[in-house]
Amino acid sequence: MAKESDLIIFSDGAKNESDAKEVSEVRAFLYTINGFKSVEIYESVSNKGLANSIIEGVTQIIATHNKVIVLEDDLVTSPNFLNFMNEALNEFVSNNQVHSVSGYTMPINPPKGYIYDSYFTRRASSWGWATWKNRWEEVDWQVKVYNGFKGNTSLRKKFNAMGSDLSSMLDQQMQGKISSWAIRWCFDQFLKNQLTVFPVVSKISNIGFGSGATHTKYSDDRFATILDTTEKTYFNFNKKVELEYHFIKQFRSKYSLRTRAVYKIKNLLGV
Repeated sequence: MAKESDLIIFSDGAKNESDAKEVSEVRAFLYTINGFKSVEIYESVSNKGLANSIIEGVTQIIATHNKVIVLEDDLVTSPNFLNFMNEALNEFVSNNQVHSVSGYTMPINPPKGYIYDSYFTRRASSWGWATWKNRWEEVDWQVKVYNGFKGNTSLRKKFNAMGSDLSSMLDQQMQGKISSWAIRWCFDQFLKNQLTVFPVVSKISNIGFGSGATHTKYSDDRFATILDTTEKTYFNFNKKVELEYHFIKQFRSKYSLRTRAVYKIKNLLGV
C-alpha cells in the first residue's frame, strides 16, 4: 500500500557536533526515497529528542489527517504492514474502547482453533503503531494526576499488571531521568481502561539494538519475533474488545520482574 500512502518524515537535528555528519548523511538519503503517493520531509534545526519529536510530529499530522501510522527508523516492516494497520484503523475507528493499533507483537501462540488475526492488551507498543485524532488529542502529556498516583500502591499494582516496569518508568519520566512519550501514552491508556489491538503474527521487527542506539544498547531477545512473510492482505479482527487470559499470560511473562532481571544479568555478563 506504499503507493497509496503519504509518507511524512521528521528528521531531528544533531544532538552534538559528532552527530552532525551522520544526520547530514541520513538527510541526503531521505531525498532519494520514492514509491509512495507523496513524500514530505521536515528537518529540525535543533535536537528535539525522541519524545518531543514524536509528540510534535504526530500532533501536526493528526490535526490534518485524523489518524496516523507511526514508524521510527529502526524498524523493518512486513509487506502487509500497511494493510493490517489501515484495516485496523477502519475497523475500530468508532470504538473508543480501542486506544491504539500495534504492528508489532512478540511471538504469541494462539489457542487451538483461534480464527482471528488479532488480540488485545492493555499496554501499547511504540514499535510501529497507529491511532486516531480523538484518542491522541485527549492525552495529558504533563501527567497532572501523577502526584495522586505515585504513592497509591493499589493503582501502581494495577498499572504494573501489564508489565513490572511500567510504574518505575513513569517515575523516571516525571523525575526527568528519561524522556519518553511512550510511557505517558501507556499511562493514558491505563487511566481510560482502553485496549490496544495487536496482530497475532508480527508485522514489525526491531533492528535498533546496539552500541550506537540511544535507548537500546543491548540486544534483548525477549522481543525477537517472527515477521509475517505471507501475502495476506485481508485480516479477520476480533470485534469483541476484551482481554483474553491465554494471550495476556504470554504477553506479561516478557515483562515480569524475574524475566527482566535474567536479561539484565545476561547483558551485564555479555552472555
